[in-house]
Amino acid sequence: MESRPLVVVGAGVSGTAAAIEAARAGVQVTLIDENPIPASMAGLNVPQIFGQRFAYTLKSKALMLERVTADNEALAVAEAAGVDIQLGTCVWGAFRNSEFSRVLDGPQLGLADDERSWLIKYDRLIVAAGARDLGLAFAGWNLAGAMGANAADLLMNRYEASSSRCMVVMGTGNLGLNAARMALDKGIEVPAIVDVSSAVRGDEALRSELHNAGVQFYTSHTVRETVGNDGNMESVVLVEIDDSGKPVAGSDKVIAADTVCLAVGLVPNVELLSLLGCDLKFESELGGYVPDRDEWMRTSVDTVFVAGDAAGYHDGMVLDSEIARNQGRLAGIAAAESLGALDGKRALDRKADLQADAVDTVPNEVHSDWTRWLQSLAKAGGPDIFVCPCEEVTCAELLDLRPPRFLGWDSERDSRRSLRALAKGSPADPDQVKRLTRAGMGHCQGRLCREQVSMLLAHESGHDVAEVPFMSYRPPVRPLPLKVLWAHEETEQMRRDWPKWFSPTSPVLG
Repeated sequence: MESRPLVVVGAGVSGTAAAIEAARAGVQVTLIDENPIPASMAGLNVPQIFGQRFAYTLKSKALMLERVTADNEALAVAEAAGVDIQLGTCVWGAFRNSEFSRVLDGPQLGLADDERSWLIKYDRLIVAAGARDLGLAFAGWNLAGAMGANAADLLMNRYEASSSRCMVVMGTGNLGLNAARMALDKGIEVPAIVDVSSAVRGDEALRSELHNAGVQFYTSHTVRETVGNDGNMESVVLVEIDDSGKPVAGSDKVIAADTVCLAVGLVPNVELLSLLGCDLKFESELGGYVPDRDEWMRTSVDTVFVAGDAAGYHDGMVLDSEIARNQGRLAGIAAAESLGALDGKRALDRKADLQADAVDTVPNEVHSDWTRWLQSLAKAGGPDIFVCPCEEVTCAELLDLRPPRFLGWDSERDSRRSLRALAKGSPADPDQVKRLTRAGMGHCQGRLCREQVSMLLAHESGHDVAEVPFMSYRPPVRPLPLKVLWAHEETEQMRRDWPKWFSPTSPVLG
């Protein structure tokens, strides 16, 4: 098994900055990024919510590699600094010895491309895995066309493979306003930006630019439903809401669009950090659960560092990439010093330079806004909207803790179950709810529903969302084909006997 002194996961702004900083200090660096994502993965809405709004060109790996490289000038700088760059490679697992495992000969990462999987060891790790799109359920969000802001950015800019023609944006703030501007720049019509708040939020200059471009803002509104044909979105129905989030009768507005862009918020990608046992804490101002880290971007595991959106995302980072870039530089310096490539004084001097250029920002908490969005969508769309689209668990089924419909269970005991009964004075555990309803058990491992479930559990039990435990997951943290995880042919005995092994009467199964 190969071993690397420093591995950086994520080749975005912060990851490339970390790799360049460490490489220039004399560290051998391997930079890994899952982009370009295979079309099959994008079709599963992992890692972002792509909403089937990608062009056929996404299926050309060579073309996508060319576009990803051309869009990211920092990759050329990193390559010139001697960084080993591995694109189109996802990290599906992270492992190290702990109180539960002592058999590994060092910390390891599980990697995979579209053909094979393998393990590598590392001495130091920087996780710059970015953030994912916040999923919010509304009636019709299972139609092709419901996509996230980060996915829209990838398709429109990095991949140049967006097939959207007309986009309604959900959410103002810098994230929503910037998504609308990017769409207009790519020739995509933006007839509406909708927000549950009573006023448009975000950068004033950007607001004026969009207003002058003819974009209509619908404040105190939410999405009632999307309407389509043959599984494709054709129009979006907006509805005005009152102060309690309830729809105002007779206020529906139908807007022709083939895409709804979910730009309400982003959530830090902390899966790898969680698998490695890094301490996580809930900070609404930074998007939810984020790693506990020091001023050098070092996590509670002293060989693991974090940078960029994975360390915590806020709306100010949308228009100021220097925030993430400086975090990456700090992580790269700290990792280099810990490996002996930099002495303490040089590291401190470099850190002082970076901090002198830093701009202080005070982010706001976001979950009250997210909850208002979720409640308004549920009230407008009804109890049968799919909170967990992978497992088709509705809002009503989640709140009643109903077992999966395919089991056909129907008993008096089941009818008495509810979240309030389960909570009994404390917020329900999402993992327990997952086992009862299957919400969060889909191929995305809860990426589309994790925050929604937590907010619903908190609201129903009358607790703060910060009190709701973290919904767990396990490797692989990316859905991978079995042929990639285990690229070996079946033996003749396996081919001959597998029906026996999986038969309900098989002695193998007891």
